Amino acid sequence: MSTATAEADLTVQTAEGPVRGKTAGGTRTWRGIPYAAPPIGELRLRLPRPPAPWRDVLDATDFGPWAPQRTRRLLGGASPGTPRSENCLTINVTAPMQPSGDPLPVLVFFHGGAFTSGSGAMGIADGSGLSAGGNVVLVSMNYRLGALGFMDFRPYSTPERTFDVNVGLADQIAALEWVRRNIAAFGGDPGNVTIFGESAGAMSALTLMCIPSAAGLFHRAFLQSPAPSSAYGPELASGFASELLGLLGVGSGGAAEALAEIPANALVDAATQLSKKIIPDAYPGALSFAPVVDGSFLPLHPIDAFEQGRAAAVPMVIGTMENEGTLFEKLDDVLPTNQARIEKMFELTAPGLRDQVIAGYRGYPHKKQAVEIGGDAVFWHPSIQVAQAHAEHAATWSYRFDYAPRTARVAGLGATHGLDLAAVFGTYDSGPGKNLVRLGNKRTAANVAHRFQSALLRFARTGAPGPMWPKYDQTSRRTKIFDRYDRIELDPRASRRKAWDGYRGWR
Repeated sequence: MSTATAEADLTVQTAEGPVRGKTAGGTRTWRGIPYAAPPIGELRLRLPRPPAPWRDVLDATDFGPWAPQRTRRLLGGASPGTPRSENCLTINVTAPMQPSGDPLPVLVFFHGGAFTSGSGAMGIADGSGLSAGGNVVLVSMNYRLGALGFMDFRPYSTPERTFDVNVGLADQIAALEWVRRNIAAFGGDPGNVTIFGESAGAMSALTLMCIPSAAGLFHRAFLQSPAPSSAYGPELASGFASELLGLLGVGSGGAAEALAEIPANALVDAATQLSKKIIPDAYPGALSFAPVVDGSFLPLHPIDAFEQGRAAAVPMVIGTMENEGTLFEKLDDVLPTNQARIEKMFELTAPGLRDQVIAGYRGYPHKKQAVEIGGDAVFWHPSIQVAQAHAEHAATWSYRFDYAPRTARVAGLGATHGLDLAAVFGTYDSGPGKNLVRLGNKRTAANVAHRFQSALLRFARTGAPGPMWPKYDQTSRRTKIFDRYDRIELDPRASRRKAWDGYRGWR
């Protein structure tokens, strides 16, 4: 490709204006493109608005600032020098170096981070290898987080100042609408869009399947460790909002004015205190920041929507890690991974089911079983609920990711929450991914990553993750196990699955 041609290929005309990218990692990239108006001033805590058009070529060579959040190095989170701003609604595109004659499949990634942290710019989720090796167009974005994106302040609205709910999810829909308008200009096929994500990113994708206004914006979903029960009605959500305002020293009378003026850093500090120090013990198993079942934008709890056949009937892959809870017990203590929290969780959500569930964990209340209960309550069991419900209405595949590099095993983490990010993006050569293989196993990790990536790429191209991976159903419950050697298991953890029967969590 000549220099002139390469430069021309890097300037793309979008519906809003021209953008110029750069080459990086063997791909063409465009970073930090506004997909919505800055959510500041009068637009703080309001639904996203369309971006203002521009005439001059926009420099799209660097990532936009991350949403306001605390410094969090875990799995490549924000460092002290990471730019952060409320003006964060930007989108990134990565495409293969050589343009294709035919439109390419589009993968849209939603980052995780408990709806309080993360960014589309996280190094562990660098999409250059996935795009170049898979011949796909990869999209990532930033969306509003924490109190600014996933808290219900509607009860504090006044005639002068109105607040909306689920604005972080609405940001994601605005990003998908941008993809529909613009991705063809980057070589992508707007008629073949796969949404995928990990943790809160997977929960985002799963929730979008249940939001009417997102219908038709995507065609497949690949969900890595979602927390499907982590969506709450207005009563619980407004209680969390009241707790946050209390931490800020704000009374209900002046809340509207305060919410309009409080610095983002103060909101982040209060949100961190709420999510780390208060909610885990007061409401074990609940997350401080999560989608709100408001009855209109999100009409039903996601699990209810799947069970009633009202979720988008698109092909879906859903799975969890073998040891979801260990990350939280050792590094991020927010789950019910100890006896006190577990007992309180059942007392507040389903006291009549406590003995039934505990019977599935021989050895409880020993730490190992307590940690397993915490991970299963938030991630594994509700994911099984979604898989078995969706399988009645659309093609569904289930997996469990069991592979853990030696570093993770030595640390006592095993195949824990988030370790599949390095696998799906193939980023074992840098940052947190490199640390995972510093004690060896690099070749094995790369082999597992290749198989996991290949399943995602086949799914994006064809709507099925591969011929050696049978669909999930409520009879055989065939599940793909990703490990040093992959295998198919029938109804893995069957006795444990039955032990959770009837549990509904914080709904």
